[in-house]
Amino acid sequence: MSMDFDKRLDELQSKLGIFFLNRLLLNQSLTHSSYANEAGVPDNERLEFLGDAVIKLVISEYIYNKFPSRPEGDLTKIRASVISDVTLAKVANKIKLGNYVLFSKNEAASGGVKRKSNIANAFESLVGAIYLDAGIGKSRDFLIEHLGSEIEKVSQVGYIVDFKSALQEFSQKRKWELPLYKILRETGPKHSKTFVVGVKVRGRVCGQGKGANKKEAEQKAAQQALGEMQKSERAHSGIRGVVRRFAKRKWIF
Repeated sequence: MSMDFDKRLDELQSKLGIFFLNRLLLNQSLTHSSYANEAGVPDNERLEFLGDAVIKLVISEYIYNKFPSRPEGDLTKIRASVISDVTLAKVANKIKLGNYVLFSKNEAASGGVKRKSNIANAFESLVGAIYLDAGIGKSRDFLIEHLGSEIEKVSQVGYIVDFKSALQEFSQKRKWELPLYKILRETGPKHSKTFVVGVKVRGRVCGQGKGANKKEAEQKAAQQALGEMQKSERAHSGIRGVVRRFAKRKWIF
């Protein structure tokens, strides 16, 4: 670890108000796989895995207690919006977390510091490191401090946008089978993949989405499918129009 980066770790800890007993955990949480592959050091992907689980637990518990009268469906939508890559990247950018992440020269030159998936993943990794170093209490305090305002925002009536849940509800109301998602293509290197996902409704692919991770691609596929199906229902007044519209599609998986 260079002296310059060591100073940046001190700066980040001061900004967060969290001081690590094990600084190696903090360093690892900020090590992108592109840098790790070149330097032969551990990357932040295992911490990202752990941090994702901690975030889901903390946010689930918090909104469960905060909104005692909200049904399970609403809580699921609120959580999905709050823990999405878009929201996590937005919060991470407020603390300029990307400035502290170690990227390879190629990844940095290609805009890796600005890529939402990279920044969201770094935030999850940071949470995983906080959990291992200081426990669930400190993790909860950190997450509510930084995500509390987002929870307030997305919990407002009419604000929640979770296209996967909306498409599922659309299908259930019509007594259809649940939508089925499948990765159609993966391109790019391991640390900077692009995913194309298709969604099947009633046996036909009716939406595709592309994103920097599977969750983003699935949301976009669901958004396209929902929009097309709602448009078709309005235009054709019923399921016959939906079937005719999608029977022409050539997408297969």
